[in-house]
Amino acid sequence: MVQRVAVIGAGAGGLASVKCCLDEGLEPTCFERSEDIGGVWRYTDSTDGTRVSVYRSVITNTSKEMSCFSDFPFPEDFPNYLPHSLLLEYFRMYARHFDLLRHIRFKTTALSVRKHPDFATSGQWEVVTETDGVRESHVFDAVMVCTGHYQEPYLPLDSFPGIGTRFKGQYLHSQEYKDVEAFRGKRVLVVGIGNTGGDVSVELSHVAAKVFLSARSNTWVISRVSNHGFPFDMVSTTRFNHFLDWLLPSALTRRIRFWKFNSWFNHANYGLASTKSPKFKAIINEELPFCLLSGTVVLKPSVKEFTESSVVFEDGTTEENIDVVLFATGYIFPFPFLEESVRSLFDDNRSLYKCVFPPQLEKPTLAIIGLVQLTGSIMVGSEMQARWVTGIFAGWNKLPSASRMTADVLKKKPPEKRNPSERENLKMSFIGYTDEIAARAGVKPSVLRLLLTDPRLALAIFFGPCTPYQYRLVGRGAWSGARDAILTQWQRTLKPLRTRVVDEDSNRSSGWCWMCLLALPVALTAGLLLSKHPQLGCRP
Repeated sequence: MVQRVAVIGAGAGGLASVKCCLDEGLEPTCFERSEDIGGVWRYTDSTDGTRVSVYRSVITNTSKEMSCFSDFPFPEDFPNYLPHSLLLEYFRMYARHFDLLRHIRFKTTALSVRKHPDFATSGQWEVVTETDGVRESHVFDAVMVCTGHYQEPYLPLDSFPGIGTRFKGQYLHSQEYKDVEAFRGKRVLVVGIGNTGGDVSVELSHVAAKVFLSARSNTWVISRVSNHGFPFDMVSTTRFNHFLDWLLPSALTRRIRFWKFNSWFNHANYGLASTKSPKFKAIINEELPFCLLSGTVVLKPSVKEFTESSVVFEDGTTEENIDVVLFATGYIFPFPFLEESVRSLFDDNRSLYKCVFPPQLEKPTLAIIGLVQLTGSIMVGSEMQARWVTGIFAGWNKLPSASRMTADVLKKKPPEKRNPSERENLKMSFIGYTDEIAARAGVKPSVLRLLLTDPRLALAIFFGPCTPYQYRLVGRGAWSGARDAILTQWQRTLKPLRTRVVDEDSNRSSGWCWMCLLALPVALTAGLLLSKHPQLGCRP
């Protein structure tokens, strides 16, 4: 029986894991190598490489209502998209509210996590930590690794001939980027068009002499601001849309998706993406299209090679006098503290059962939290993983046999390995994945049952945004404030915008009521299909 749990890392996933352990009556001890909580979201000016943090100007890509812990909404006056300082303040509020800090040992590094000699029967782990130069050995019944994606920069210099030999300019990984000052007046090449590459290119365009952005893959660009000015994820991430994705042919849903993206601007005209591309990748960035339109950022294809001061691209074009090359090529997660026999069991999250458990272990007492790529908030996915895992540790939830878990992993694992800069293509459906884990944890809401008992709430859940509060309506850890949080989520969305009030059409609310009534048959049909086809909510 698991009792003592080691939690490694005090970022968003680590805080949620500590809280979930306490909810299940377990005894967590969290080891955090820095002096504070927040993980990658705690900004630091330091570029010494000892800790990865966000850059100074970063803003969240997911909105506050879609990113919060499921039983702890953001304050209503917080903006919908948050700078790192406000997100860190929210983490502090969460830690204080649930009294988590007393379970965290700061400035303590986990040096090694190894199987106990009797692991095959006990499932225990030997954890060696270091605090102020003093090493200490512990024995834990289970370990939750919460170090996330951003552990070690991925810098594939071998893929860029000449960068380390002929090129005389400066090159660095985006991990070292903090602000624009060091790039003022320079000609900069950014390699990689993920969210970081797009953000950094836009920011540098305000001070650099010229910015070139090298893109290897087709990329669709999405604005955080969606229909009628609402947050994009609140409008798009709904159970109704998820149901349509399942119901309609995939070719049709792709056409609809591409049409929506191109309704903002034609991506082919900008050299970003084509509707003929078999792969789908998207980034969040409102400013990049204008930077391309104004010429302050110039989009280029893949890099072929570097010379002393220039870069040659795959299409044969050359850009001269490049001062700085910034690689936004992602991160790897080596988990150096795990013993080799365990670390070798998985090379990415798709080698893990449900992206959490190494299926080959004799005892399922090691869980990897937050190593998942979703189309929505990783914070929410991490918390759901932690709830499921701690329920297993406490004996409430069960795992299949090792052979069944291995078969599941092999069935869903992509056929080819991808480098970190391509992992965006491996993103899974936020609702599909979160619903699947919630179902296994016994906390997934039933739309059909709610239609019969609470139609207003059922409609809000089905047609409205799939906010985390939905997973606190039923099962272990149910929260009495979940229903109210769902029904007032749009009020919290609008609150920070109402700094200047104007007259509004009073007929809009009645129109919404009529729309809800007309939608009842659709929701009822979907609920019946969901009850007959439970796998519907699990499709990535």
